[in-house]
Amino acid sequence: MAGGQGGFPARGVWRRPALRWVDVLVVAALVGLLYGLLRLAPALNAPFLPRTAPTSVSTDPSNLPYYAVRSLLRMFVALVASVVFTFCYATAAARVRRLDKVLLPVLDILQSVPVLGFLSVTVTAFINLFPGSLLGLECASIFAIFTAMAWNMTFAFYYSLVSQPRELDEAARVMRLTKWQRFWRLDVPSGMIPLVWNGMMSFGGAWFFLAASESISVLGHQYALPGMGSYAAAAIAKGDLGGVGIAIAVMIVLVVGVNVLFWRPMVAWSERFRVEESGAAERPRSLVLDVLRRSSVPELLGRPLRPVGGALDRLTRPFGLAEHAIGRPVIRERTGDVFFAGAVSVLVIWGAWKAIDYVRATVGLGEFGYAFALGAATFARVVVLLVAATVVWVPIGVWIGMNPKVTRYAQPVVQVLASFPANFLFPFATVAFVALGISLDYGSILLMALGAQWYILFNVIAGASAIPTDLREAMTSMRVGGRLRWRAFILPAVFPSYVTGGITAAGGAWNAAIVAEVVGYGPHHLTATGLGAYITKATAVGDFPEILVGIVVMAIYVVAANRLFWRRLYALAETRYAL
Repeated sequence: MAGGQGGFPARGVWRRPALRWVDVLVVAALVGLLYGLLRLAPALNAPFLPRTAPTSVSTDPSNLPYYAVRSLLRMFVALVASVVFTFCYATAAARVRRLDKVLLPVLDILQSVPVLGFLSVTVTAFINLFPGSLLGLECASIFAIFTAMAWNMTFAFYYSLVSQPRELDEAARVMRLTKWQRFWRLDVPSGMIPLVWNGMMSFGGAWFFLAASESISVLGHQYALPGMGSYAAAAIAKGDLGGVGIAIAVMIVLVVGVNVLFWRPMVAWSERFRVEESGAAERPRSLVLDVLRRSSVPELLGRPLRPVGGALDRLTRPFGLAEHAIGRPVIRERTGDVFFAGAVSVLVIWGAWKAIDYVRATVGLGEFGYAFALGAATFARVVVLLVAATVVWVPIGVWIGMNPKVTRYAQPVVQVLASFPANFLFPFATVAFVALGISLDYGSILLMALGAQWYILFNVIAGASAIPTDLREAMTSMRVGGRLRWRAFILPAVFPSYVTGGITAAGGAWNAAIVAEVVGYGPHHLTATGLGAYITKATAVGDFPEILVGIVVMAIYVVAANRLFWRRLYALAETRYAL
């Protein structure tokens, strides 16, 4: 009698599943991760007194593994915080019409504030929040890294929400999904690909500010946390090029390891949420993701969470369905808009008046004129950088992106180059500038480019690789080549991606100016004329009025450039050059 037809099950049903090597590997990795976190926990809450806190760390290379783990932990905690902030902030801006008018301009301003600007305000607050504990300084460092990640991710997720296909929106209404269900079943999946890619770029950009967030020089005090950034800062201060070289080698291992073990699996996994009908010719692959998919451990760990998800679905149902109100009275809506706009305007005017009065009573309003003149010098460097990066990297990015075989090998290299903290190379550049007699007024353009140019290359590669195959074949069959092919086909096709890379590179260049306009190595200290150097000096000595003036002026430059130039290019890309 067959096992499926009698009263006894087949023999294989009673057989225990064999222990597979992939399960052993995944369990070992999880145990090692948990053990490492438990070992680090006591160090995070160590006793701390601001007056007796160490101002530097040991440059003994044997400490580098420990420093690397501490830096990685800060980076990933900041990444988790950035994802939570992105989900909350972007959803509020996209779903609440009145908040959209406030939250987006605020996000523009936050994106323009340099990392040192946040540190100058938050370090003392976090130290006072956790008195006598190192946890306060750790939180300040993590918050600084968070500010280098969150804004770009929030913009990416916001634009994915406001550009959702109408068919998906109507399906959510027909299925009568709650707001909670719509968020996790529609909003997050539809925005996962841009969120992962921008998260990867933001994570790479945050490496650049690792030294500033771990070796903190604010308000006339110097604090140092164990980490790769503080190790590099200590080696640079001692003039130890060998130590800097070791730090660079370890950072290369860290960046490559994070890309292979975390970001490549995330990129490959996010492809499951692609909604286009024809699949990509070269889909991302990841050995780590393949191992996780073959293992039963993720499924076993996720099984206890399913009842929790069902309970949350039931608990959030009273908050209403995911549909906008229909037939809302126009008069009531306009009256609410007037009152809301009035309240916001009063707050903005009051805040601006208090800030101006504070500056007038301390350094005088004439300081704004001086800061704007310095900002013009930094703005000129940003423009030169963008023009040079465009001329150099757009043709190379198009060549890489339109050749799938080249893309497969070149894109991971570009990701690593974009993620590498270029300020680790600044000591070598300083030695070269001193030897060659090059002024930092010009050399800082090169230093800023080391951290900002990759955004243009990366986005152009992504745009060129996304050009539909049928359009390429049509151009080939019509024998369109040379300048006409570039002018009529290639440049319009990659233009939207170039604009995205350009605005990201511009923001990165302004932030990079903070560390590129003041560099040092051993006894050599170079300073450029610019707004970045102005903010750096004011932060180091704790001059709050000048810090405020510098941040306000930089925010005005960045927001004005975004509104007057980049937003217009965005609109042009969406209306004329969208594929």
